[in-house]
Amino acid sequence: MTVEHLLAPVSGLLMPITDVSDPVFSQKMMGDGFGIEPSSNQIIAPVSGRIIMLADTKHAIGIQTDSGLELLIHLGIDTVELKGAPFEIDTAMDMAVKAGDAIGSMDLDAIHAAGKKTTVIVAITNTTDKLDHIDVNTGEVAAGDEAAVATLKEATASVSTAPDANVSEEDANEYAKTARLVLKEVGGQQNVNSLIHCITRLRFYLKDDHVPNDDEVREIPGVIDVARAGGQYQVVIGQTVGDVYDEAIKQLGPGYANAEGTAQAIAETTDEDLDQSLWGKTKRGASALIGTITGSMMPVVGLLAASGMLKGILTLIVMIWGNDVTKSQTYLLINAMGDATFYFLPVLVGFTAAQKLGANPAIVAVIGAFLIYPSLTDIVASGKFTGTILGMGINSNFAGIPVHIPQYTYSIFPMIFAAWMASKIEPWIKKWMPVMLRMIFSPLVEIFLVGLTVLLIVGPVITLISTGLSNALQALLNLSLPLSGLVIGGLYQVLVIFGLHWAVVPIIAQQLSVAGGHSVLNGIVSVTMIAQGAGALAVWVKTRNNANLKGLSISAAISAFVGITEPAMYGVNLKYGRVFITSSIGAAIGGLLNGLLGVDMYGFTGSLIGFPSFASASNPNNLLYFWIVSIVTLVAAFTITYFFGYNEANDGVAKANAPKKRHLGDKK
Repeated sequence: MTVEHLLAPVSGLLMPITDVSDPVFSQKMMGDGFGIEPSSNQIIAPVSGRIIMLADTKHAIGIQTDSGLELLIHLGIDTVELKGAPFEIDTAMDMAVKAGDAIGSMDLDAIHAAGKKTTVIVAITNTTDKLDHIDVNTGEVAAGDEAAVATLKEATASVSTAPDANVSEEDANEYAKTARLVLKEVGGQQNVNSLIHCITRLRFYLKDDHVPNDDEVREIPGVIDVARAGGQYQVVIGQTVGDVYDEAIKQLGPGYANAEGTAQAIAETTDEDLDQSLWGKTKRGASALIGTITGSMMPVVGLLAASGMLKGILTLIVMIWGNDVTKSQTYLLINAMGDATFYFLPVLVGFTAAQKLGANPAIVAVIGAFLIYPSLTDIVASGKFTGTILGMGINSNFAGIPVHIPQYTYSIFPMIFAAWMASKIEPWIKKWMPVMLRMIFSPLVEIFLVGLTVLLIVGPVITLISTGLSNALQALLNLSLPLSGLVIGGLYQVLVIFGLHWAVVPIIAQQLSVAGGHSVLNGIVSVTMIAQGAGALAVWVKTRNNANLKGLSISAAISAFVGITEPAMYGVNLKYGRVFITSSIGAAIGGLLNGLLGVDMYGFTGSLIGFPSFASASNPNNLLYFWIVSIVTLVAAFTITYFFGYNEANDGVAKANAPKKRHLGDKK
């Protein structure tokens, strides 16, 4: 196979593109590649080739190699807003450059002063067509060092198919079908001058733009909307635009492609592609938050799934051999293996969230370790309070000020906040702290400020909200069990995302602590676990072309059925948006039935593996009702997800392997 040796365009810390703190690049929307946190201003050509794109704002340069590989060198994040001020370009369109030639420079201090990130990204924009795989040499590099080796696909003959040819409705894939129908509606090959695309739109240059019927184009499966601007006929496709574009060029023929125009359009995409209404901005904000949460969790999802299944096996062993087995050293050692991932989850999530958000992973991991430090967890475990503030128990003090320290073990959201705050504080520290002091005092200041903010503000705020939720849940339970099942079943896993599910724990604990204790509320919580597993199971059944997703979804489903929902939640359901919603709808249905039948739970272990917790001599029908509710929940969540929550063509393959939506309205 042909390989291209890619040089580091700048000195600094080199990382995989998935670690770049921008979802457009980290999710490989622009293609595979790498990023560098620069320590020098000079930019060199990473490959030999021809300059095919120079952004007017000087923040992006495109190079095409003799092998056809197209590279986008993107200088900084959101730096298009700086209008070219921090950049100098030392090359020109169509100029031949050699690897290592100086092609520009960037003023790092000016970019930092403007509040922007200086990360230099090298993305292979025709990854789908040209790249087989890329091996990235992470770590400190100097400009001109080998940064990565790109292995190209074997050359294949391209077959051009006219859009008006006799093609079956059963196209090879959904992208080919969308492309064929769009090309037909715009007048076919004979009415197209050329075609480019940006982040969300196909942009046609037509000979006669009166030919397309906008309403009919909008009705095509895979098309979101139509617009006419800048002499272009624009068809809004969304996150899979790159795939549809590739299919359209196959059908039109390579002579209709415009690589330079596409690179320029992508580099300079503006907010015209985004809904600027309050609802649109809210959706982007929620999408960005969910993207950050799932992106932070994905590196540890496999660990969670493995740990969950290990704990499930231990639960089965206890069921078979009795509680005495838990006293053996072998059990204790294996149980520690299963518990370690969950106990130290704040440390793991701190590290991965920092990678996602551009903070120092080691520092944020230490903040996570601080929050679960034994002396702090002992304070929480003691249950000793010296008073209350706003309903929160005062269990410690800081500099004589009474404070509430909550439980951070198993927590996720506080660590994501910590990573976000650290990513904002680090540039601020660098602005005023002398370089010679940064190695020691920068981590000290960061750990102190971020750690105390999370410990003394974020945690108590979450506790305060949890207390209010706890009171509301208790009132809802007293009002109506069926209504409680519907509402709590549908929303409980949303509480889990933000760590607010701790509001439910005291209620369950109180209900189970009395003699002969039982809890309908815990039965509803168990239903939500089954529903999340059913959603992941539906994804597994429908996935055909993504081996990674197929393996993850089945292991996540099994893990949820043994009571560990994190792999299903963060690895599959939240990642694919609608799957989480449809799973929650299934949980609401199951919760409603649970409330109607009054299914009680006599222990803490839930989901399918927790069936012994529903057995009771004083309530002989309860176990039967549990299985009825569980089966109804599983069928409901699975069916709704299968038909309405997941489509591999639009969600699975597209989101796992291809471009994704831009978030937060950022210009690139």
